[in-house]
Amino acid sequence: MRVLVDTSAYSAFMRGHPELKLALQGAEEIYLSPIVLGELQAGFRRGKHRARNEKGLDEFLDSPRVELIPILDSTAVRYAEILTYLGGAGNPIPTNHVWIAASAMEHGLRVVTTDKHFQEVPQILADCWEPWP
Repeated sequence: MRVLVDTSAYSAFMRGHPELKLALQGAEEIYLSPIVLGELQAGFRRGKHRARNEKGLDEFLDSPRVELIPILDSTAVRYAEILTYLGGAGNPIPTNHVWIAASAMEHGLRVVTTDKHFQEVPQILADCWEPWP
């Protein structure tokens, strides 16, 4: 299985979410979007444990199964398709989630998340786990 981890899933994974740990351990390939990295870095800067969180992210990214995927012109086309669909359906979701979904759509990845917004996007597959404390 090839997965794109969103910010909520990464955070829950790092806090020890048991089901997410199993899901990511079983994934053949794990991808992150620059959008997720930006959200994480912003969160680290607002939190009390920036250095520890950045170290954990660096270790996660050092795994041979983890790769950062680029945002390309073709990602922007998919972003527009998803955003137009959601607007027409009356189901807007946060802009960053649309970008993450567009990346998943482009690369044929399953989104791993604890955020139900991704279930509004029929152009992608999403595994939505319960949030973890």
